[in-house]
Formats: sequence, C-alpha cells, structure tokens
Amino acid sequence: MRRVTIFGSTGSIGENTVDLIARAPECYDVVALTGGRNVARLAEQAITLNADLAVTAFEECYGDLKAALTGTGIEVAAGADAVAEAADRKADWFMSAIVGAAGLVPGLRALRHGTTLALANKESLVTAGPYLMAEVAKYGATILPVDSEHSAVFQALVGEDIDAVERVIITASGGAFRDWPLDALENATLAEASAHPNWDMGRRITIDSASMFNKAMELIETKEFFGVSPSKIEAVVHPESLIHALVGFNDGALMAHLGPADMRHAIGYALHWPDRGHVPVERLDLVQIGSLNFRAAEEARYPALRIARDVMETGGLSGAAFNAAKEAALDAFIDGKIGFLDMARLVDEVLNRLQQRNGLSCDILTLDKVLATDHLARMTTRELMRDTLVR
Repeated sequence: MRRVTIFGSTGSIGENTVDLIARAPECYDVVALTGGRNVARLAEQAITLNADLAVTAFEECYGDLKAALTGTGIEVAAGADAVAEAADRKADWFMSAIVGAAGLVPGLRALRHGTTLALANKESLVTAGPYLMAEVAKYGATILPVDSEHSAVFQALVGEDIDAVERVIITASGGAFRDWPLDALENATLAEASAHPNWDMGRRITIDSASMFNKAMELIETKEFFGVSPSKIEAVVHPESLIHALVGFNDGALMAHLGPADMRHAIGYALHWPDRGHVPVERLDLVQIGSLNFRAAEEARYPALRIARDVMETGGLSGAAFNAAKEAALDAFIDGKIGFLDMARLVDEVLNRLQQRNGLSCDILTLDKVLATDHLARMTTRELMRDTLVR
C-alpha cells in the first residue's frame, strides 16, 4: 500500500488527486491532507480517504475543522507551520498543489524523505528552481511535473537525449482576451478577465490565463525543470487546448502530446509513474475534432511573456521577485486598485527597481535568500502602489 500526502487537497488539482485516490482506496494509505478555509470540504475528504491528519493553513479555522472531525480519530492541526510539519511525516508520494509561494517550504521538506514529489506548484520552480533541483539531487528524491504542459514535455522526452532537443513549445489557450482588439485591453474589467473561453477554473488562475502570466511562469518552469536554454523555449496559442506541449528534435521531428483538458491525466501519470495506469478521462475522437489551430503568442497582447524572458536571462533571485510581484499585482487588480494591463507594468517596474537597488543576480540560491526576496518584492510592490506609478 502506497503512503500519500496531498498539500492543497481542496483546490482544483487537489480535488482531482482525491478523486483518483478515492477510486482505489485499497491501494493508498493517506498520511495527511492540507487545505485552506474550506474546512467542511477538507473534513469530508479526510473522512472519505481515512487520512491520519487534516491541516488547515489558517489557525482561526482550527475550531471548525476540529468540530467537523470529532469522533473520527483523525488528527487535526492548523497554521502554516503545521502544514510544513505535515511534510515531515514520511510518505512515498507527495502532491504539491498549494497555490502560490506558500507551497515552496512544504515541498522542500517533503523532498528530505528521498521519495517522490508530484509538483503542481508552479511557484516552487519559478522562485527557487536551482535550489529545488539541488535538493532533489541531495536527497535522492524524484520530482514529477504535474502542470499539464510540463507533464507533456516529460512524457515526450521518455527515452530521448535532452541534448537532441532543439525546441520546447508550450501551448496556451490564449485566455479571455485572445480575440480582443489590443486597444480594448486597457479597459478590460475583472468580470471579463475572469471568464475563460474554454473551461471553468478558479478566478485567480483564469485571470492569470487572460494575462498569460500563467504561461510566463511555465516558460520559466521549463527552463528550470528540464535545463533547456531560454532560446529554445516557445509559447504558442492553441485555442482547442488539446495539444499540451511539443518537443522538437535535431532531426526535425516534433513530438506532440495530445489529451483532453482534464488535469487527472497529468496527475494520474505522476501517481502511477513509472507505469501507466487507467485514468478515467475522455478519449479523444480525432475525426470529431477535425482540426487543430495555432497562432502566435503576441508579446504586445501578453507582455508577461517578455518579462519572463528577462527573468530567465537574469536568473538568480529574479524568479522570486517576479512571482511575488505578480501575486501582489493580481491582488491589486482583483481589489480594483489597478487596471488589467497595469499588472504587467507593475511587475516590470518592481523587477527594474529591485535590480537597480539590490541586484537580482545570485550564484548560489538559498531558501533564506528566496524568502527575503519574496518579502522585499511584495514591499516594493506596495511602495509603487502608494507612489501611484500605476493608475
């Protein structure tokens, strides 16, 4: 029986992971589940999976979670430290599905067991890629990508020589504004940015799709996970969202990974790896699909992509600064303090200011440096907001 822990079990990735594990309860022993404020759902999951431990990241939610699990024998804890401590409990397989920089520390602590970390937390590689991969090597752990794009690249590279790779193409849906006139983006509203043309996702993820900040982060992830030169990494808009990534080789061949827009495929691949197990996703009907379309990812429409390229070239602590500024800018847009295009302007200005003040290049990354840069970038974002550098 495989011992598993799920960080962020009540989010979309976590829910899909719970779904797959609940279909084969005889195969898994659930060590811990962690979540946020949705303690009712967290408790329900813990009972369904007979988890040893349930943790909410918010201390004020402890009482509600404790009450919901009274009499079940399931241990309860609360707070950021408790989430990190859940990673200290040995498991064979950890799912890192916490959204944001908060997912970095639990993932790093899980690696110390030398087992498998299924990584859906983009921020871990964006903020601390070299450090994270060094920890993987140090503890003899295995890290598997769960972003659908990076899972696709990983699968396309099975049995291949990374030195034969000429290009890696990450696809993007294009988000809510892929067909808008460029001059209309300045006045895009929160409601408009929160409506995805292909599927229903959480609001923050949907807005990141509209601005392409999610894809910007995935470009950086590709560099850090696979060790590919930034010059070999591309992004294209693929409205059907059926091809998740392509890998081009030095003989001119392109290996494309196709699959339905269902995260259970990438999760299931990581859950069953190195084998392939049955995953209950739709099987594509190519005749019914008929055609697949692609278009350029214009940096004029998606300035986040250009910023990501700057981050990849700078390296060091620029990823940590980029992610923190992006999270703060997204909060400001949701709160109505800035406009849609101001998010990219704000992130760009934060990076420029930190580079001028402190320099972001760094030969050796440490967790302390990453966390300090994260804090500094958030403070700088607030300073710029107060200085009204954005409208």
